[in-house]
Amino acid sequence: MGQAADDLEPRIYVACLAAYNSGRLHGAWIEVEDDAAAVWEAINAMLAGSPEPEAEEFTIHDHEGFGGVEVAEYAAIDRVVALAAFLRERGRLGALVLGAVDGDLGAARSALDDQYRGRFSSLADSFQELTEETVEIPEALRNYIDYEAMARDARLNGEVFTVETAHDEVHVFWAR
Repeated sequence: MGQAADDLEPRIYVACLAAYNSGRLHGAWIEVEDDAAAVWEAINAMLAGSPEPEAEEFTIHDHEGFGGVEVAEYAAIDRVVALAAFLRERGRLGALVLGAVDGDLGAARSALDDQYRGRFSSLADSFQELTEETVEIPEALRNYIDYEAMARDARLNGEVFTVETAHDEVHVFWAR
């Protein structure tokens, strides 16, 4: 399932802890591309320019362009690079799915690649479409099927999860 990258441009503000602990703010905004070595090079350059001698520790004080996905203060740089790559590839929907699966990149990839049902106005609409695609419903019974109840039960039973991207736009995923 292809998704637009939504022009996410992940970057982090990395601060020197030695300077911070001395009451000074010294850091740099670093673009997070697909190369962890380049991020490390930028971090080391920031540390080398620190007003504190022998500065070697850093922390992530801020981040942007991650589509709402939180980046922890002491997140591993490899994890930050992997998040950035995933978000550039999968866009805002990817960020929302990542939040729905508690930050598990593997689970988010699997949901987007293998479990995606589609975009609907509601979860009930998804179940109506699925039912009408797979079962021949006698005309006399059409008005008696409660798609809202089917959707509610599926959600409560953990059979599906949804990500809402607009007031009437729900992305539906089969749970595993």
